[in-house]
Amino acid sequence: MAATGEEAAAMDSISRVPTAHPTVLSLGGKPEPRGEIGEISSDSQIVPTPKKPTNSIGDGGVETAEEAVEPAEPDINELCTDMFDKMAIFLQGELTGTCEDYCLLENMNKLTSLKYMEMKDISINISRNLQDLNHKYASLQPYLDQINQIEEQVSSLEQAAYKLDTYSKKLEAKFKKLEKR
Repeated sequence: MAATGEEAAAMDSISRVPTAHPTVLSLGGKPEPRGEIGEISSDSQIVPTPKKPTNSIGDGGVETAEEAVEPAEPDINELCTDMFDKMAIFLQGELTGTCEDYCLLENMNKLTSLKYMEMKDISINISRNLQDLNHKYASLQPYLDQINQIEEQVSSLEQAAYKLDTYSKKLEAKFKKLEKR
């Protein structure tokens, strides 16, 4: 997760450590000037001392530059406190995001569990209804067997009726033939 706005600016200020000239650093907390680099003002700022031109030819068209010196380094304790505060804010944001992800995952798991419970209830009802239908079919099976037997008997009677009809037609034809004689 990337920091934005003030947090990003604060983190950027932490990552940039100002470097002072090695002759200006001191461990006692008060910088001591050395050499010709600059003088320390009362508010711990280094004031650059202009360099004298070293032009041996004496050319008036050449400009001289002053050495840029950065301000003195702030107290390390303040920097550490600031860094830890900003790191705590960053980590708190990361942990909050992770916690929210876990809460969302937990809610999704609960919802899924409820859906599976509903599906389980539906499948139990379907199974129960299927068993009821199987019992009803088993109780109707003798009647279905009787219907099949009746259908077979009707088929055999129908065949017998066709045979009887053809025999009666033949008999009628013979009778008419005998009558004409």
